[in-house]
Amino acid sequence: MRNLLIGFRWRDALDLALVLLIVYRLLVAFRGTRAAQILMGLGGLLVAGLVARRLELTTISWLLDTFLAFWAVLLVVLFQPELRRALAGLGQGQFLQALVGSSRAERAELADEIIRAAVTLAARRIGALVVIERTGGLRQYAELGVPLDAVASADLLESLFLPNSPLHDGAVLVEGTRIAAAGCFLPLSRTPDIARPLGSRHRAALGISEETDAVALVVSEETGRISVAVNGKLTGDLTRESLHKLLTDLYGRSDRGGGGNGRARGGPETPQGDGNGGPPK
Repeated sequence: MRNLLIGFRWRDALDLALVLLIVYRLLVAFRGTRAAQILMGLGGLLVAGLVARRLELTTISWLLDTFLAFWAVLLVVLFQPELRRALAGLGQGQFLQALVGSSRAERAELADEIIRAAVTLAARRIGALVVIERTGGLRQYAELGVPLDAVASADLLESLFLPNSPLHDGAVLVEGTRIAAAGCFLPLSRTPDIARPLGSRHRAALGISEETDAVALVVSEETGRISVAVNGKLTGDLTRESLHKLLTDLYGRSDRGGGGNGRARGGPETPQGDGNGGPPK
């Protein structure tokens, strides 16, 4: 160990740091997707092979070793969609951004676009539900909607929630600085002490905030009120200024203080259309 430390150079530290960064970003990208479950399954097979060799189970060891011998081909086949997206992102210059994450300026610009869209939709009494990813993956919910992978802009968000849009009843998921998917189905909150007048769109916002650390913004189509759900708590009656302050404080933070089953705060909302396409509840 001492000889290893003596021969450790700054290039080795840089090499190790880059590898750890790449592995970390890959794990973050895979979290919340079927790829993460596949990785766990492969890890389970690897552990099973080690245990079988330890217990001298010859036949099981041979089967698992033969299966794992083709791991490179298996990875290409199983992770074909993820590899295709990664290569496409590399060609579009998005790979470096995926590694280092979005900058503070990009997050501020995204927040401004979302706020502008929310205020416009609220003034026109058009319901909306926008979920902003933080550290928890939202891919498993994005896979239930229509993939977009588009630049997040106020104009695009407004058009997605227009009543004549086929995607207006679902949620829009924002990953990084891009709209990942629209028309997504979200889990409804099962917290018993939610205010009864809250509609399904608000319950869906609370539900996703209880299961992840995402920030869910809701616009009521009945009252035009803007609300934000985070950590299982709903803050309502937000103005442009208070919404800007709240999103600036929340977006980019990775902590989830406050627990996941808080009581909805803010003024009561009138029942509205379902954020997942169902009737008011």
